[in-house]
Amino acid sequence: MTSSPHTGSIFGAVFARGGAAREVTDRAWLHAMVEFEAALAGVQARAGIIPDDAAQAIAGACQRPLDAAAATAGSSATGTPVAGVVAQLREYTGAPHAQYVHYGATSQDVMDSAAMLVTKRALVPIRADLADVADTCATLAEEHRDTVMAGRTLLQQAVTITFGLKAARWMSGVDTAIDRLDSLHHSALAVQYGGAAGTLCTLDDRGPEVTRALAERLRLATPELAWHSDRTRIADIAGALGIASGSCAKIATDIRLLAQTEVAEASEAPPAGDDSRAGTGGITRGGSTAMPHKRNPVAAVAAGACAQRTPALVATLLGSMAGEHERAAGAWHTEWETLSDLLRLTSSAASWLLESLRSLTVFPDRMLTNLAAPLRGGSLGSAGADVDRALRRHRGHG
Repeated sequence: MTSSPHTGSIFGAVFARGGAAREVTDRAWLHAMVEFEAALAGVQARAGIIPDDAAQAIAGACQRPLDAAAATAGSSATGTPVAGVVAQLREYTGAPHAQYVHYGATSQDVMDSAAMLVTKRALVPIRADLADVADTCATLAEEHRDTVMAGRTLLQQAVTITFGLKAARWMSGVDTAIDRLDSLHHSALAVQYGGAAGTLCTLDDRGPEVTRALAERLRLATPELAWHSDRTRIADIAGALGIASGSCAKIATDIRLLAQTEVAEASEAPPAGDDSRAGTGGITRGGSTAMPHKRNPVAAVAAGACAQRTPALVATLLGSMAGEHERAAGAWHTEWETLSDLLRLTSSAASWLLESLRSLTVFPDRMLTNLAAPLRGGSLGSAGADVDRALRRHRGHG
């Protein structure tokens, strides 16, 4: 099996940095497809639909390594990699049980269920990094509750705020994004098993029973109906990831602006105990190939670059809702790579942002110096109380 082309590319260090990258590889997708087939055979045998011997033979076949090239060949012939996977599993299973591989299922059942498994696993590192981002913002908010700085609207100085309030707002946005991701587990991450046209006609009236058992086996939600043509689950996932990525983009943008030479109210420090020159041709972390005096906020720049690519991916997944009749003729196919890319880039944005925040050095004296004379001594309003309230909410969060 091959890995994602991104992890081994020259751009992988930027765009495949987060923990989700390893969860969306070709290997991860094939593993999820095989996991579905093994679980399906297991629950069908338990329900008496296929022989126990057949389920055992299929389970054994699912333990054997798959030929990714054969799955690719199946994609070329049928439009999905499922045909190649099923053909190999049937070959491994052998007579007389090969006929029970993929019993009653259609390719979309496999791909949609695999997408849910891949997403569920990729959300783990995404959520972990976002939680650490929120905690780091909370620390900044607490430490700088009373650090005065200029509030800026339309990029111009407005009224006096505190850096603690700015960090608390960052934290609050990320907490909201985490809530949206957590909500996906209740209904969006559901198993798919509908057969040829969503009726599971090969199982007569036992379809709902098998679907519930399959969902339980795979630890996914049980849908009320087969959702071949109802892509709201994919849209929910896309929206939640888009919000998470956007919350990262907001913070990364503020950090880049604060780090401008003319502003200099914050900067990213090099990693502790590391001169950041190893393997870079002597260029210091944050430096420039042409201007060695520079200290670029590299992590915030990279976080923003990852996040900037995600809105188009969200739009593509929302567009896939407009499918034809009981199975889309192309719109559904657009989801697979798009979803993988969205998970990978959101994860990478969060990972980069966490590094940026953890290395952030804040310069309160510079914030005070930059404050325009008419704003000095101005009222801070409810800034301190707002920080305290946001921190209490965060500490009771998930």
